[in-house]
Amino acid sequence: MKIGSREIGLGHRPYLIAEMSGNHNQSLERALEIVDAAARSGANAIKLQTYNADTMTLDIRAPGFVIEDEGSLWAGRQLYELYQEAHTPWEWHKPIMERAASRGLHCFSTPFDDTATDFLMSLDVPAFKIASFECTDLPLIRKVASTGRPMIVSTGMATLAEIDDAVRTARAAGCLDIVLLKCTSTYPATPENTNVRTIPHLREAFPGCEVGLSDHTMGCGAAAAAVAHGAVLIEKHFTLSRADGGVDSAFSLEPDEFRQLRVETERAWQALGTVSYGVRPAEEKSTAYRRSLYISRDVKAGDVLSAENVRIIRPGFGLPPKFYDIVLGKRARKDAPVGTPVSWDLVG
Repeated sequence: MKIGSREIGLGHRPYLIAEMSGNHNQSLERALEIVDAAARSGANAIKLQTYNADTMTLDIRAPGFVIEDEGSLWAGRQLYELYQEAHTPWEWHKPIMERAASRGLHCFSTPFDDTATDFLMSLDVPAFKIASFECTDLPLIRKVASTGRPMIVSTGMATLAEIDDAVRTARAAGCLDIVLLKCTSTYPATPENTNVRTIPHLREAFPGCEVGLSDHTMGCGAAAAAVAHGAVLIEKHFTLSRADGGVDSAFSLEPDEFRQLRVETERAWQALGTVSYGVRPAEEKSTAYRRSLYISRDVKAGDVLSAENVRIIRPGFGLPPKFYDIVLGKRARKDAPVGTPVSWDLVG
């Protein structure tokens, strides 16, 4: 599949998405700086989230509308207030997308309702992202899929049956290009809860879908492991500096870290290669330093070859070591000074 003109698949370097989310801290200038930094850091795309507080929840403090989990980054926050703080103003989307285009980045977004989907289509986005929390919102998936644009679907918390519902719904509505992202919906996530071995299973369970990782862990180890298990796309939250704060800053990568992500995921992809045995072209010179049979003391024609005058040593220009026992006890056909590689024309 493609996003814009960029091929996405196992035969291509991993596609890296820098998720801006609310890390702009309600500053358009900072949002544009994030775009520039993402481009310099090796991202392929910058991603936004398109909603406002009223399209996400109700402005009330009733049970369920306030985050009560004491372990949450947002403990005690009212949902409506949190979404007000985190949302990207819709009038910013166009200048952010224009800046991204000027930096060679794709820019697309996660819509959270039909109005956001229509708005993003008016901006001609090259793809859509579905968040994990909306993976079970089949009406939204149907609406997004009907645009015909590629869909990237995070699957945090989703059962295999729920993912199947989402894929079937998207395909029935006309979307054939789907990337499923393994995701752990904790913020931040731990490596122990990432379970990248799910990635090849997802690929097997949903033929025709590409597979990637939406990664909320710190660092790039989980992402590199995911690529080694077949991930073709990695999404990471991105900020200029965690010290600047922001709703998602605590689990976002800074520019230098994202650059390292680019390096290590590309190395992991390059290291995959193919099933391979034997001497590779790059290894041909190294074969000279294998062990082989050499004359270790001067011998004359007719002398018996023995452990006293034949050794298994480096370099590798003599007979392979597996012939050592066969050579011992044979007579030399000709004189051979120390350092002569043992060959069959020497052995009587």
